[in-house]
Amino acid sequence: MNLKNINQNFTQKFPGDFSENTMQRQTPEVLFCFIKPAKFDNTKLIDFNENLSVEIGLGALENDKDFLVAQNLPSNVRTYATAYAGHQFGNWAGQLGDGRAIYAGEIINENHQTEIQWKGAGATPYSRHADGRAVLRSSIREYLMSEAMFHLGIPTTRALSISKTGEDVIRDIQYSGNPQKEQGAVVVRTAESFLRFGHFELLSARNQTDLLKQLADYTIENFYPEVNSENNPNKYIDWFQAICDRTLKMIIDWYRVGFVHGVMNTDNMSILGLTIDYGPFSMMDGYDLEFTPNTTDLPGKRYAFGKQGQISHWNLATLANAIFPLVNDADALEKILDNYGKKFWTDHDKMLANKFGLDEVLPEDERFFTDWQQLMQDLNLDYTLFFQSLEKAVLDIKIDDFSNSFYRKLSESELSRLSNFIEKYQKRKLRNKISEQESLELMSKTNPKFILRNYLLFEAIQDAEQDNYERFFELKEALENPYENRFPQFNQKRPSKYDNQTGCSQLSCSS
Repeated sequence: MNLKNINQNFTQKFPGDFSENTMQRQTPEVLFCFIKPAKFDNTKLIDFNENLSVEIGLGALENDKDFLVAQNLPSNVRTYATAYAGHQFGNWAGQLGDGRAIYAGEIINENHQTEIQWKGAGATPYSRHADGRAVLRSSIREYLMSEAMFHLGIPTTRALSISKTGEDVIRDIQYSGNPQKEQGAVVVRTAESFLRFGHFELLSARNQTDLLKQLADYTIENFYPEVNSENNPNKYIDWFQAICDRTLKMIIDWYRVGFVHGVMNTDNMSILGLTIDYGPFSMMDGYDLEFTPNTTDLPGKRYAFGKQGQISHWNLATLANAIFPLVNDADALEKILDNYGKKFWTDHDKMLANKFGLDEVLPEDERFFTDWQQLMQDLNLDYTLFFQSLEKAVLDIKIDDFSNSFYRKLSESELSRLSNFIEKYQKRKLRNKISEQESLELMSKTNPKFILRNYLLFEAIQDAEQDNYERFFELKEALENPYENRFPQFNQKRPSKYDNQTGCSQLSCSS
C-alpha cells in the first residue's frame, strides 16, 4: 500500500494535544490528541477490500498487514483521536470524542480526500473508562453492513479491512451483569470525513467561536463544493441548507430500504450526511414503526424506525444552535428547519411512489400511503418481501403471492383486508402515465432483493467465532448486488427460531 501518501492535514490546521497521553480526561482548547495504538501480538487478517483500497489511492495490500491493525506504522503516520460532544438520547452529554476510533490520517487521490481510521485499536483520552477495543461480533456487523449500505446506494462510511487482534475482550452485551469474553478485532474504516454534528457542538458549548468558524470553513472548503465560499455573506446559511439536504437524502434512503440506525445521537450524525457508527442497527423484518433494535432505547423508543425523520430534524436543530454564532440569523435557520420538515414528507412520499411503481404522487395518495402503512403495521408484513411480491406478481396479483411475507397466520378478515388493498393498488396504477414495463423498472431499482438481515449476520458471526468464514464471504458477495436476486437462500424472512434471539432482533447500544 502507498502508506507514505498518508498525511495528517487535519492535525496541522487545528490545535491539539501532542503528549500521546491516553489517560481519559477533558481536553479543553484542542480538537485532537496524538496517541499510540495498543500492541497486538497475534493478529490475523480476515478480509481486505482491495477495490476500495485502490479507489482511495492506497493500492494493493502487498506486505502491509501490520498497518491494518495499527502496528509498526511508518514515521509519516502519527495517530490521533478527535474531541467532540453530543446529545445522547436527547440529553446533553458534554465532551465525548473518539473512544474506540484512532485516525491514521488522510490520503489524497485525484484531488479526492479520504480519512482512514481504525476502530478497536486501543484506548484514547475519550474512551470514558472503557478499553478502546472492539469485538469480532460488532466488527463483522460494521464491516459487512457499511459495505451493504454502499452497494444499496446509500451515503455511508466504508470498510477497508477486518482483522482479529488475538486477544480477548470483556463485554456485557445486554448490560445484564453477565460479562463474557469475546474475541477482539480491528476494522479499518474510511470516509471523506468523519466530522460529526458533535464536533461543532463541542466548540460552540465552549464558546470557542474562532475555532468553530475555522472548522466550519475547513468543512466547507474541503467537502461542500456546492457552497460558494468566496465573498458570500450567506455562506454559513447556505452550508446549513446543504447539510440539511444531505441529511434528508440519507434518512429517506434509510426508509426506502428499511434501515434502522438505533442510536441517532448527535455525536453519531455525520456533518456530510453519511451513515456512520454502525452499532445496534437492523434492517427491517416485519414492518413496525415502533421497532428499535437498541435495548438501551427502551421503553421510550426514541430512535424507532418511524421516528428517524423526526429525530434527524431535532438533531439538525441542535446543530443550528451550535453554529448560530457564525450565522446570527435565527429566522434564516428556522426557515431552513421548517422547510426540512415539509420537504421530508414530500420526498418520503416520492420515495414510496417509486417503491409502488407510481410515476407521480397524486393528492389522494396521502390516504393510499396511510392505508398501506396501517395495513403493514397491523399485519406485521415483511417490509422487503412485500414489495418483492408486489413486483413479481404485479400483472396478476394473488394473495398467496404474499405468504412469504407473513410472520404469523392471518385471519380471514386480515386476508380480505390485504386483498382489498391490492385491488385499490391495481386501480391506482391505472392512472400511471408510464408503461407497465417502466413501472416495473422503477420498482426494481428502488426495492432491494437482498438486505443484510440481522439473523444472517448472527449466523455469520457464530461461524466466524469458530474460524469458519464461509457464510461471511457468501454474504459479502450477495451484498454487492442487492437489486438482483442472485442469492435466493438469503432472500427470506427471519426464521421464527430467531424471534427473541439477541443479535437477531435487538442489541445493546455498545454492540
